[in-house]
Amino acid sequence: MAFGTGSTMKFTDVSKYVKQAIDCGFRHIDTAIYYQTEKYVGAAIRESGLPRSSFYITTKYDGDDVVRKRAQESLEQLGLTYVDLYLVHVPRIMDDFETNWREFEALKKDGLVKSIGVSNFMMKDLQTLLSTAKEKPVVNQIELHPYNYSTMKELLTYCAHHRIVVQAYGCLNPLTKNPGGPVDSVVDAVARRLGATATQVLFAWAKSKGAAIVTTSRRKEHLREYLAVENLCPLTLEEIAFIDEAGAKGPLE
Repeated sequence: MAFGTGSTMKFTDVSKYVKQAIDCGFRHIDTAIYYQTEKYVGAAIRESGLPRSSFYITTKYDGDDVVRKRAQESLEQLGLTYVDLYLVHVPRIMDDFETNWREFEALKKDGLVKSIGVSNFMMKDLQTLLSTAKEKPVVNQIELHPYNYSTMKELLTYCAHHRIVVQAYGCLNPLTKNPGGPVDSVVDAVARRLGATATQVLFAWAKSKGAAIVTTSRRKEHLREYLAVENLCPLTLEEIAFIDEAGAKGPLE
């Protein structure tokens, strides 16, 4: 599970929240040059006193300037010699998929990034990229929750077929953006069975779809709640199906 520094945290000093996340047990930190949070992530990592090898750091290319220059700017902001994962933030910033991706592949070859991936890519974008890529993206980071699952299902299948890991953000949208929707009662029933929270059930649902999770919070108790999902009993196939069905009746947000 990754701690994200976008959403409501972008363009702010997130140092204390990243340090808090590290104290709670997060080791994967997700940032982006667009968020303007990289320098604060780097400071929190250094202040933690933990070795660099303890962390998995993701950042993202925003299309502003050439790939290598922008990647080096991110490394300078982070105060690191490499990042573990470097993503294309959105497909529209790719002027030429083949040329731009070659630059990503070169960054990996030169050791500035350990792995390369994409974010917010739909199937047509991945098909275009894979048609010329020498190295396929290892990750596609996308918004995923029960209310958009029906539109994302084919993409999830495609990613699984090509062994591209899906990282899911926005998993809690049914609670935070669309409360009172048809998913709520189903999720609440599952939560009662598991002795869990609705938040934990939504994360468990995302995991049942094969997704890794990117999330965030300024509150320590929420971070601990999120990490406790690792110890939660899996949802039953019937429960997953009920959540899918309820999600199909809700808003596509």
